This record gives sequence, structure tokens and C-alpha cells, in this order.
Amino acid sequence: MEVTTHQPQEATLEQAKKLGLREEEYEQIKEILGRAPNFNEVAMYSVMWSEHCSYKNSIKWLKTLPRDGERLLVKAGEENAGLVDIGDGWGCVFKIESHNHPSAIEPFQGAATGVGGIHRDIFTMGARPIAALNSLRFGKLDNPKTKWLLKGVVKGIGHYGNCFGVPTVGGEIYFESCYQTNPLVNAMSVGVIEAGKMVSATSHGAGNPVFIVGASTGKDGIGGASFASADISEDSVNDLPAVQVGDPFEEKKLLEACLEAVETGALVGMQDMGAAGITCSTSEMSAKGEHGMIIHLDKVPTRQSNMKPWEMLLSESQERMLIVVKKGREEELQKIFDKWDIHCVQIGEVTTEKTLKYYMGDTLIAEVPAESLVLGGGAPVYEREYSEPKYFEEIKKFDSNTVPVPADMAAVAFELIKLPNIASKRWVYEQYDSMVGTGNTHTNEPSDAPVVRVHGTKKALACTTDCNSRYVFADPYKGAMIAVSEAARNIVCSGGIPVAITNCLNFGNPYNPEVYYQFVHAIKGMGDACKKLGTPVTGGNVSFYNQSEDGPVYPTPTIGMVGVLDSVDDKMTMFFKNEGDAIYLLGTQREDINCSEYLHHFVGVTMSPAPHFDLEEEYNLQETVIKLCKDKSINSAHDLSEGGLFVALVESSMQRNLGFEITIDKGIRKDAYLFGEAQSRVVVSVSPAQQQAFETALGSQPFTKIGTVKGDGHVRIDGGDWGHIKDWKKAYDEAIEKLLV
Repeated sequence: MEVTTHQPQEATLEQAKKLGLREEEYEQIKEILGRAPNFNEVAMYSVMWSEHCSYKNSIKWLKTLPRDGERLLVKAGEENAGLVDIGDGWGCVFKIESHNHPSAIEPFQGAATGVGGIHRDIFTMGARPIAALNSLRFGKLDNPKTKWLLKGVVKGIGHYGNCFGVPTVGGEIYFESCYQTNPLVNAMSVGVIEAGKMVSATSHGAGNPVFIVGASTGKDGIGGASFASADISEDSVNDLPAVQVGDPFEEKKLLEACLEAVETGALVGMQDMGAAGITCSTSEMSAKGEHGMIIHLDKVPTRQSNMKPWEMLLSESQERMLIVVKKGREEELQKIFDKWDIHCVQIGEVTTEKTLKYYMGDTLIAEVPAESLVLGGGAPVYEREYSEPKYFEEIKKFDSNTVPVPADMAAVAFELIKLPNIASKRWVYEQYDSMVGTGNTHTNEPSDAPVVRVHGTKKALACTTDCNSRYVFADPYKGAMIAVSEAARNIVCSGGIPVAITNCLNFGNPYNPEVYYQFVHAIKGMGDACKKLGTPVTGGNVSFYNQSEDGPVYPTPTIGMVGVLDSVDDKMTMFFKNEGDAIYLLGTQREDINCSEYLHHFVGVTMSPAPHFDLEEEYNLQETVIKLCKDKSINSAHDLSEGGLFVALVESSMQRNLGFEITIDKGIRKDAYLFGEAQSRVVVSVSPAQQQAFETALGSQPFTKIGTVKGDGHVRIDGGDWGHIKDWKKAYDEAIEKLLV
């Protein structure tokens, strides 16, 4: 049969602009093709050149991040996720990504499909996901819309993860006014893989068949990548079709089928269909393998009849993969997917020319060079202007001497532990299955970072997500360094060695010079901290346009970090163990209330500098903690973060209902001593018999013995009895639940 080469009618500049392309980009497309593009082609470029897929406004700065390390098994950005060597013939695959805009419009499906999408990034490389984490941001909890968003997002995360069968082991959640319209939903997945079993997202070998496997293609998620690259407004609800719909049971079947297919050795390459769907997977695989493809869209299994070509090209329907199979082994793969009752349909083949040709029946509906669509290829790269934010002037004016020290410190502390950013997130995490897979050691024996066993080995992984965005708002450079450092501090306090990070960079509109300043300086801070702490960046996600008519969100460069424990027995927990153990503070106490929860939410000061931080100080502290954990010369370790020393002590006491007695340094104002958030500090507990050896081992590390663990459960400060730990625990545990009633 003769194939018709007639292409659809040319797309106009106005059509291109409506799809989010700029005039110069439309002209660039014409130059690439040597002709005016048709509508299908313009639609493809609009999603692939969107910020979400191309990183056109960020790639210049992303390339400055440290991307090399002795444990890295693939280069940053080379595959769907990062891959690091954890020893004994095993690797860890991990990544974090955002699903912010969909979650703002339809919180349940937005969050659920964010979880599904990040897990696919892991198993498309041949790894099995063993842990999920998240990082969430919402507006104030007294707002009815915030309650609706929170409930929907948490339900979506729990539904997908619980059904899919991967434990949600940790995360973080903050509530600030700037996230009212535009919540942030960042999902992280961690998987493990045996050496030599990785599958690349590539395509080569002329004549090799191209299959679509998994769910049918529908009209959900169309233009999702472009939707993620625009500000949220009142009209965004009209973009509901850009929100995908997930099916975790289908994804569970797809996971098992794909991992079984990997074992056959019959796969040339595999790529999940996330942002931009068929367009993205065909173009990225072809560009990487320096080949082309012929794709027959009429062979794609669809949920709706009469889908237009551009709808099929742009659909972001979930639970789908594109696989390239070694010619002659099609039947072998077909049997596997048939067994799992999953679509496995050949929709094309690999060609030697580096062009993608899409057909609908006999009609060629799009023809584009693969390289021209992708990041690192023809996608545009911009350098945006930036200028120091004007609000910095207000921050510099802050003087802590104008803040009076409260008379009733116990009353302040009791209100502080009930603040949503500090209080227990029990209402959230109890909706997640944290124990499925029997690898999570965190539920009954909590540590600063969740520790997950790698079954079949003695090893374990410590994983965390961290970012205090208020610090980044106050000082983007220092705040980003703190985000990396706190992630690493959580891992070393758990007995692990930090090995690498993935990042999810949530910012406002990059065309705003002040927002872009935040982005540039956060990248610089992140890079410097990663270099010092030896945690290269394996990849991640940039999410711009997180702003509404009310303005941008706080700059939120979320850090996902993984650390390695050579043995699960190396794990260090965060809670006090024994009556009479000495309590030490590692690090230096400072008169610093800057940017603290106490100052921000209790005193009401919204503009203050970031808290004290020194990278060298942080590095030395972490090296000390690593040694102490390895030597087992301490019984617990818990880093200081939101709420400062007092909150860290209460959190260390609650697991076994133990109390503590401390004496405040008279040279430091009481609120700073108890609630200040100066960085690079860790609370440890030490057996009396170990004290002398412990102090000797500290060397030049600053430390203070501040008190003792008490068996009666009472909290005593400077001799005053502040009540029983059970009462503090009750207030801490129930605070968020009470606000949600």
C-alpha cells in the first residue's frame, strides 16, 4: 500500500502562541524543519520545549552543579533517575519530581499520579522501588481550601502508594501563606537494582520493533507539561483535562511485567511515558540512540474513540511504557505482558535516519528530527536577567534586641510544639502504609532519616527530603546550603554515609528578575554544599511558575538525599534510651532567633535573616557524628531544626516517655537558647560509663553537657517542672488533627 505523504495544514503563529510557544521559537521550528510546521508538530514542540521538559530557563545553571562522584554509575541527567553504587553488587536508583499544578486543581489525582510517575522513573531503569518519600507545602490550616487540598493530596498519595505496594517511609510538610493558591507536591522514589541489570532509555538497531505497553491512551493529561509551565490563576480549573488519572493496580502489574521483561535480555531500551507522553518517549529514546522511528498512532490502544493525532501525541495517560525490543524476540515479550493482562502492542519500528515519522493510517501527520525536540539537542536555552529582591532591605533591618524575652517560657514552648510546621504529622503518615515490603525500620525505631533494608544483603539505605524554604527566602544562597546540610545531617544522625542528592527546584516565574535571583543563588549554595559534603547531584526536576495573582511561593529547592549503611546494625536512632544518660549538645549554642518558627509564628516577625550557618562547621560536625555512630559511643542522635533545642529534646523523649533535665546557659537569652535555629547542632545521649571516652573522642568539636535523661518522664528546665512528657506528646500529636476538624 502506498503511504500518503500529505501533511496536515500549516499551523499559524497565533496557534503556536496559544500553545505556549514564543514567536522566536516558532521561527526556530520553521528553520529546523525547513518549512512551516503543521498543528501536530507545533503541539509536539510546545510540550517538549515547555519549561517542564526542556529546562530552557534553568539548564545553564543546572550544569554548574557537581555531577561527578566515585559512586555514580550514570551521569547526572543521562537516564530517568540517578544510579549510585551501594556496594556488594547493588545499586540504588532514586529521584524526586514535582506534581504541583495538577495537585492545585485536583489534589487527589494530582498527588496520586505524581507518586505513580516517580515510581515509573525508577522501574523503567530495571530497579524495584522499595521506598517512597514526599515533601509537601500548603497554605495556612485555618483556610477551608487548604484543608481540602491537604486531605485530597494525602489521600491521593496514600491510595496510590498503598495499592502499589511500596512503603511511604518519610517526608516533610510545611504550612505558609505563600502556598495558599499554589501548593507544592514533591514525590520521591528509591529503588534497588543488581549490577548489570540496568535498562537505558535508548533506541537503536534499524528494524527493531517499538511497543507500547501498559494502560490505554486517553484524553487525560493532554498538555500537562505545558500546564505545568504556566502560572496558576482562577481560570486554571478549566485546565482539568491536563490532570492525569492514575490506576495503581495497573501500575503494579506493569512493574512486575517490566522487571520480568528485563530479565529476558530482550530489551534494547525502555522509557516511561510521563510528561508529553508518546512525544517525549519516542523523541528522547531516539535522540539518545541517534536513530529514528516510524510510529503508527492508529495502532495505539485508546480509551476513547476518534482521538485526534495531537491528542494521542500529547496525552499523559498514566501507567504506560515505550519499549524497543530486539527483533525476533517479540513473542517472548508478548507472552510476559499477556500473562500480566497488560496491553503490549507494536506501534512502530526503529529506523537509521534520525527522524521521527508519525502516521495515522496512511497519512503522515508529523515528521520531525528527534534531536530537535529534546533537552541538550535543539531545545532552546535562555539566560534570564536577575536582580536582588527588594524585600532584602526589610530583612536587613531586623534587630533581635527589639524582641522582648517572654516571661513565661513554658507557655511559649507549649504553643510552639503545636505549630503545624513543628507538630507531629501523625494525621498524615497514618494514612500511608509504611510497613509493606518489611524493609522499613523506621516505624518502631525512629531515626532522623528513615532507614530501609536492602533485602538479600546486610546493607540499608537512609533516605530523606529536606528544605526549610523560609531560610531560602531570607537568603537563597545560605538557605540552599542549609537544605543540603540538613539532609546530610539527618542521614549521619541515622548512622548512614551521605552519597548523593536529587533535587526538586520549586520557584516562581523565571521571567521575574527577583525570582530568578533566588533560583541562581540557591543553585550556587546547593552546589557549594554538595561539593563540600561529597554528595553530587544525580538529577531531579525544575518546577517554575509556582505563583498566582498573590505572588510567588517561597523559593523551595527540595533536597532528596540517599545515604548508605554497610549494615542495618549501624543504624542510630533519635530517642533517649535510659534513665541517667547524659545529654550533650554537639555544636555551638548561639544567641540567634533569626528565621525561627518561634520568631515567625509566635512573635509574628516575617522578615529576618537566615539563621547562623557555616559550611566548615557543618562538615566537621557531620564527620564527628559519623565517627560516634560507627563507634557506638552514643545512644541516640537527633539534629536541631524547626523549634530549636527544646523541640529536639521533647522529640527525643517521647518514644519511651522519658523526661529530661537541663540548665540554660545564662549568657544567652532564654528564647534563643531554647527555640533558636542556628544550624550545625545535634543532641546526643551518652551512657555514664561512656562519658569520658566520648568527650575524649570529640577532639576539637565544640560540645556542651546540658543535662540528664530522667526516668520519671518530667521536663525540668533550670529546676522548674514543666510537666510530664505525656502531656507534651499529646499536644504535639493532636495539634494538626484538631485544626482539621
